[in-house]
Amino acid sequence: MVKVTIHTDGACSGNPGPGGWGAVLASGAHRKEISGGEESTTNNRMELLAAIRALEALRETSDVDLYTDSVYLRSGITQWIKAWKANGWRRRVGKKWEPVKNVDLWQQLDRLAARHTVRFHWTEGHAGDADNERADALARAAIPRASSAPA
Repeated sequence: MVKVTIHTDGACSGNPGPGGWGAVLASGAHRKEISGGEESTTNNRMELLAAIRALEALRETSDVDLYTDSVYLRSGITQWIKAWKANGWRRRVGKKWEPVKNVDLWQQLDRLAARHTVRFHWTEGHAGDADNERADALARAAIPRASSAPA
């Protein structure tokens, strides 16, 4: 099984607003950078989309260490998702049940992660990790492309 290290990040200009995502994938001597964006989105959606697009970019079943500076992404996929699935993709808010936010992306990420062996790690953002900084730069650079794209 191929060993891959992935660093992801999402960014938004306003929240909601135009947003971008970026990912750095590394396996041995191979390195790949990917990014993209959307005109109207949220930071959380961009964080999720970065991980999704990175896992989609893998050509074969892989052993993955995925690093994110998003507590939302890491906690969601490693802890909260079990209860969401058990409760029909709903979460308890006070005394009410509400649909999980970004359910479309959580379901996509769940399916993609199941194809691989993925360990999700949290890393502190803007703390000098070169690949995390590069993923952040890719995400931020994707924002203008998203906001200037035709509707």
